[in-house]
Amino acid sequence: YDSGRDGYIDLMELKLMMEKLGAPQTHLGLKNMIKEVDEDFDGKLSFREFLLIFHKAAAGELEEDSGLMTLAKLSEIDVSIEGVKGAKNFFEAKAQALSSASKFEAEIKAEQDERKREEEERRNRRAAFRELKSAFSQ
Repeated sequence: YDSGRDGYIDLMELKLMMEKLGAPQTHLGLKNMIKEVDEDFDGKLSFREFLLIFHKAAAGELEEDSGLMTLAKLSEIDVSIEGVKGAKNFFEAKAQALSSASKFEAEIKAEQDERKREEEERRNRRAAFRELKSAFSQ
């Protein structure tokens, strides 16, 4: 979910993550989620702070109706209840969902690259036209 590839999950990335997990949050709710585990007060989640969510959930330190508890519950599976096959199916489904999200992101990136290429071609054509125009106007 670190779309900025900076090693942190910021507010917008957390928003997207919660939406993809099917548990969208309000802007204020997202801010509170970050604030609850943000040890260095930088307004974003490091990998350590992200793992702290699950540590706090396991220790019972999160409020039951908080966004962080929702995140922890959506991302865990109890093998003793689901069994090994259930856990396998759960993680395969997660991997499939991530794969399809990656495919979607790849399509968006391809569209953006195509637009950049078309814009570059337009600039080159304009420059060539200006060059020819200047040759005739002298």
